[in-house]
Amino acid sequence: MSSNDDQDDLKPSATPGYKLTSAPKTAEEFAKLDKEDESLARWKASLGIMPGVSTGDTSGPKVTVVTLELHSSTLPPGKKLVFNLNDAAMMADIKKNPITIKEGIIYNVRITFKVNHSIISGVRYIQLVKRAGIKVDKVEQMLGSYGPHPEGEPYTKNFEEEESPSGMIARSGSYSVRSRVVDDDGEVYADWEWSFKLAKEW
Repeated sequence: MSSNDDQDDLKPSATPGYKLTSAPKTAEEFAKLDKEDESLARWKASLGIMPGVSTGDTSGPKVTVVTLELHSSTLPPGKKLVFNLNDAAMMADIKKNPITIKEGIIYNVRITFKVNHSIISGVRYIQLVKRAGIKVDKVEQMLGSYGPHPEGEPYTKNFEEEESPSGMIARSGSYSVRSRVVDDDGEVYADWEWSFKLAKEW
């Protein structure tokens, strides 16, 4: 898969009317804005934006994507498909050795991520699927806007359910996937590759 050829497909869709007009503010700066507005204060608290909340080391990445999970009620008891993005050996393995996904089942993608500092907005998960070098599917799902969690915990986002392809043609060969987490400003927080194949059973 050519990384350069994928760049246009991996760009987030433009948000109508959105334009970055000023330098990004830290969570602490946002917390101090319009403190007398109670409804705004409640909204900011829902994002984890409160005075005194530690914003961590602002020299590091704003976001750390922890895991990507493929979840389905059809999975055999005890079986999980969870990819730890911090495990270099695992990520190299799932890029080279396709995981098996059962054909014709309902599943959803679940992503866990941690906001280290600052406020992130318009963040999306983009998934580009190719087969024999030809694009066969693209998924773009909105994560939303977040600030650092008050307890320093990661967030989990469940995306909409999808159905895996089925049939003899779908089961032949393997699929290569490029996944990316990116915001409205084009800042990339995570970018990785993996692969899968379809089968009659898990």
